[in-house]
Amino acid sequence: MRISQLLTPFIRSYLFIVFIVISQILSSEVPRPRGVSLSRASLYNPEKDFKCFDGSLIIPFTQINDDYCDCPDGSDEPGTAACPNGVFHCTNGGHKPLNLHSSRVNDGVCDCCDGTDEYLHKHVKCVNNCFELGQSAREEAQRQAELLKIGSQIRLEFSQKGIQLKQEKKDKLSDLLKQDAEAQHIVQEKEALKKEAEDLENQVLEQYRKIEEENRKQKLEEELASTRPEAIDTFRKFDTNQDGLVDVMEIQAHSTFDKDRNGEVSEEEAKYFLDEQSSVDEETFVTTAWSLIKPFLMVEESIFKPPVGDAGDKEEEHGDETDASDLEPPEDADDKEESEGDADDEEEEEGHVAEEAKPPPPPSPKYDDETQKIVDAASNARTEYHSANDAASKIKSEINDVEQYLKTDFGVDDEFAILESECFEYTDHEYIYKLCPFNKVIQQPKSSSLETHLGKWGEWIGVENKYSVMHFTGGQSCWNGPERSTKVRVVCGSENKVTAVTEPNKCEYQFDFTTPAACRESMTDSEHEIHDEL
Repeated sequence: MRISQLLTPFIRSYLFIVFIVISQILSSEVPRPRGVSLSRASLYNPEKDFKCFDGSLIIPFTQINDDYCDCPDGSDEPGTAACPNGVFHCTNGGHKPLNLHSSRVNDGVCDCCDGTDEYLHKHVKCVNNCFELGQSAREEAQRQAELLKIGSQIRLEFSQKGIQLKQEKKDKLSDLLKQDAEAQHIVQEKEALKKEAEDLENQVLEQYRKIEEENRKQKLEEELASTRPEAIDTFRKFDTNQDGLVDVMEIQAHSTFDKDRNGEVSEEEAKYFLDEQSSVDEETFVTTAWSLIKPFLMVEESIFKPPVGDAGDKEEEHGDETDASDLEPPEDADDKEESEGDADDEEEEEGHVAEEAKPPPPPSPKYDDETQKIVDAASNARTEYHSANDAASKIKSEINDVEQYLKTDFGVDDEFAILESECFEYTDHEYIYKLCPFNKVIQQPKSSSLETHLGKWGEWIGVENKYSVMHFTGGQSCWNGPERSTKVRVVCGSENKVTAVTEPNKCEYQFDFTTPAACRESMTDSEHEIHDEL
């Protein structure tokens, strides 16, 4: 094991040297025009005439890179800027090859790390730093490869956990569906029992309702009979023109009926007291209008009722009869009064406690025993039905939650499912941001507990990789602006962490989020290969 560890750096250095040597050999020994990649070298044969890549024209090979564009596709000028659609290939031995637009050839700027794009500008000194850049790129690639390897291992664990969670949800859904069927059956049974009990209750209470209605009518008739003389007397006082009617104008003559207290009795206010009529006769006044008018007359009487007596005079009279010596308490009077007061207080407290301890008298029975049993049974049936219905509703809600979970796209291998119940915070100089994947995004000022919703979970919207961007929409509306929304860029990382938050546009936020769930070791170099041809 130790020997293999010692050999590893040596093997890496050896392979690197071999790579450099092969790159130099290939770049130097394969004959091809300037700006042509190795993969296309065979298409430029100096022994033959050149055929444009689009097949539109055949020209002598001597016209290749002559700084004149012959081919419509620009393929005859790979090493000059003559064609507007031309492409220049940088070999960049020791580093990644690069394809440039022809306009960047001989423009005075060193674009290729080997400097081959500036071959005409002698005053432009392009330094060949491909080796240094390649070494730095390879070190970064090595670091990314190690990160990818570690992240992929964690991703596999995430995936296994996500698959397990989904299976648990499926099992739970199956169990909830059984519970729902049972709950619905119980609700139907309880509803039938409730209906039966209420039907019986209505039958036995019907006679009580009739008795109550008769009692109410009798009481109303008695009240009407007792107040009838007063009502008739009031009618005759109001009927100032003695025409047997009380009209709107006669009601308006009494400021008592100024309901809104604005200084006058309007026609609408007057009609209110006449049961919305312009005038009423004596019988209508007694049976209908009187019940509306009487309360206002009672208020008027209580307001203008003179006081019973003058308490101030009584106090003065009592003060005159009291001798000054009576105001001086005898010796030890204070002590005696205090002791007597304490005794009184204790008696009052004891009496108060006794009153509190004494149970209230039982309410008088409203129904006979048999009827009361039927009423109680109906009440219990209603309670049981509502309890069963609430339990069934709760199961329905759980079913909806589980079904929504199972519909959520947690990735190809359910690798993102483990994030569903988590939230991750990021703090800048002013705000605290909270990202809850598959749920919501929140912004909270450091100086306040007030939360602003930046969006709720929508969907994955990555272009090349669907699972590279999360989209949260429907957040709180900005002042004089659109609803807030958030895009979360998801990249491979060794831990779940929000690394940056920006607002590139008004009310549009962008989060950078690293997670092992985004690491796929199966991503081969071919997926990231920099092609040397367009």
